[in-house]
Amino acid sequence: MPSNPVAETVASLMPRAKQELTELVAYKSVADFDQFPRSESEGAARWVADALRAEGFQDVALLDTPDGTQSVYGFLPGPAGAKTVLLYAHYDVQPPLDEAGWVTPPFELTERDGRWYGRGSADCKGGLIMHLLALRALKADGGVPVNVKVIAEGSEEQGTGGLERYAEEHPELLTADTIVIGDAGNFRVGVPTVTTALRGMTLLRVRVDTLEGNLHSGQFGGAAPDALGALIRVLDSLRAEDGSTTVDGLTGEEHWDGLQYDEDRFRQDAKVLDGVGLIGSGTVADRIWARPAVTVLGIDCPPVVGATPSVQAGARALISLRVPPGVDAAQATKLLQAHVEAHTPWGARVTTEQIGQGQAFRADTTSPAYAAMADAMAVAYDGAEMQYAGQGGSIPLCNTLASLYPQAEILLIGLSEPEAQIHAVNESVSPEELERLAVAEALFLRNYAAV
Repeated sequence: MPSNPVAETVASLMPRAKQELTELVAYKSVADFDQFPRSESEGAARWVADALRAEGFQDVALLDTPDGTQSVYGFLPGPAGAKTVLLYAHYDVQPPLDEAGWVTPPFELTERDGRWYGRGSADCKGGLIMHLLALRALKADGGVPVNVKVIAEGSEEQGTGGLERYAEEHPELLTADTIVIGDAGNFRVGVPTVTTALRGMTLLRVRVDTLEGNLHSGQFGGAAPDALGALIRVLDSLRAEDGSTTVDGLTGEEHWDGLQYDEDRFRQDAKVLDGVGLIGSGTVADRIWARPAVTVLGIDCPPVVGATPSVQAGARALISLRVPPGVDAAQATKLLQAHVEAHTPWGARVTTEQIGQGQAFRADTTSPAYAAMADAMAVAYDGAEMQYAGQGGSIPLCNTLASLYPQAEILLIGLSEPEAQIHAVNESVSPEELERLAVAEALFLRNYAAV
């Protein structure tokens, strides 16, 4: 990275950034309060609020959102007449999953092989640290040239929509000229990337019931309808022979025209086992950025250890459906529910419950903010050209903000490149990427102020 005061300041602040990320990762801030204490999330929220106050933010507040979680807001005034930029990240994290699969404890930031490991290090507590680094670098080199609003969400990973509903009820709070969402990532380490499309999502809980109670499989098996078997048939109906998603009424032939994803690199990034094929049709980019994708997230049924020879009376599953830009998530939910009901065999009783939903998003890349970011990333990444990519995941807030503030430009950057393994065991962040992206964000704010 060429020497400049902003880059030099960010480099000097990296030890502090590591310490702060260590403190933030230590909070088990999973917004599923049936599994994790609410106090952990509240502690993380207070940490963020204290950090904003220490940087001179005004009106810092813990916002009680309708889903029972807290988002953190703060405002940093800039020069008179300056533009306003909203910086977003979330402090809640995914559960650690199989803690035995972590090489080091999930809630202890640990340096190993040049990366920092810990749940939330990339997704998205590292995004909060990125914002702080960028602002500190500007303050040390002439000041922050724009008004800055920061919003840190407390339930993004749960998809329960607390911040979206709060923003709709208080539309003046987050109004801005440009919004930088710090919850995406580079296509890979060292490739500066802005995410321009996000798939939407819906979460559906499905329950199948067939009997008043479990039955002996020797005495009744073969004629008694097995609820677990019925559920398996329903779940199998959601995929074609090649693994493509098949939801009645939902098309899956869209194509991605931007940056392409080499299949061999994808296999490496996804750590696909030797001899196991990829699923679906079309290019990899088509499949993960432009087409719907169903995933069975969990099944409630007896574990193998301790299972008895019984015909199951009831079974449940949690299904995720990702939908591409151009598909309404609410309509996709209705199609998924209808599909499940239509494909439940043997007249079994089936009930569905939607527990989360978010719309897809597509950005306008012709705006001045994108030119300002491209120039900033070229400096931060030694002349490398900024790339446009999609992301298969969802950030439901994006469409809410786009609807509330149609004049605002929205950019998505962040630390979740493939090696980060977000949502999996052994999540990590590249400190070099954290440093470069903090420089890029700082230079972007300076560039954008001058537009």
